[in-house]
Amino acid sequence: MNGPQRIVCLTGETTEVLYLLNQQWRVVGISGYTTRPAAARKEKPKVAAFTSADIGKIVALAPDLVLTCTNLQADIAAALIKAGIEVHAFNQRSLAGILQMVSTLGALVDAAEAAAALRAELERLAAAARAEAESVTAKPRVYFEEWNDPLISGIGWVSELIELAGGSDCFAELGRQAAAKDRIIADPNQVVARQPDIIVGSWCGKKFRPEQVAARPGWADIPAVRNGFVREIKSADILQPGPAVFQHGLRQLQDIVRQWSASRAAHG
Repeated sequence: MNGPQRIVCLTGETTEVLYLLNQQWRVVGISGYTTRPAAARKEKPKVAAFTSADIGKIVALAPDLVLTCTNLQADIAAALIKAGIEVHAFNQRSLAGILQMVSTLGALVDAAEAAAALRAELERLAAAARAEAESVTAKPRVYFEEWNDPLISGIGWVSELIELAGGSDCFAELGRQAAAKDRIIADPNQVVARQPDIIVGSWCGKKFRPEQVAARPGWADIPAVRNGFVREIKSADILQPGPAVFQHGLRQLQDIVRQWSASRAAHG
């Protein structure tokens, strides 16, 4: 078999892709935040959080490749490189970037054909969503909340998913910012002013509380709150930039938009 034989994945999406490519036998260590597939959590040792990792544990696994993601893991990558370990740092921040990550990872593990098939399936899901969205007569305004204190709006690929599902991202201009600190909404009244028809919460690993959202001063006047369209999508389904955002996050957004459209039609 060609390619690296012992891979440590420091983020969930690379583990997810390797399992989908039937290359899970190469994985010898994973992030503690890995949720997909469930088997990975049972089978593989956990050696990292997200911004921290047990370098000694990783070195002891004798990996011939470690996969990281985003600049937030730069210090971990540097420590591993200094320890003489080969590192590949992904940094996907868009749907196109996620697709490219699949292709690159497939090439790294000598599974280019399987990666091409997976990428084609994800592209098919996106194209089908786009076609359905084109038939929608009215686009709901969608506010996606990634964190609640302070308020942080959705990252780039989330903004793209909202558009694919037939919605209009209320804070699309913030979605172009990669860093969470640059997507902070300092004044909650900005959300009220933009009058979202749908609010989707995904509080990055903790349970979303719709009742807390509804109780914010002035938010009772938001159409989404008034009409009962404050919903949750689990962060594992939409905030980890891997295949799940196409296979699970997009589908859930589509379902919410369909429900909104049906409700709108029923009430004239």
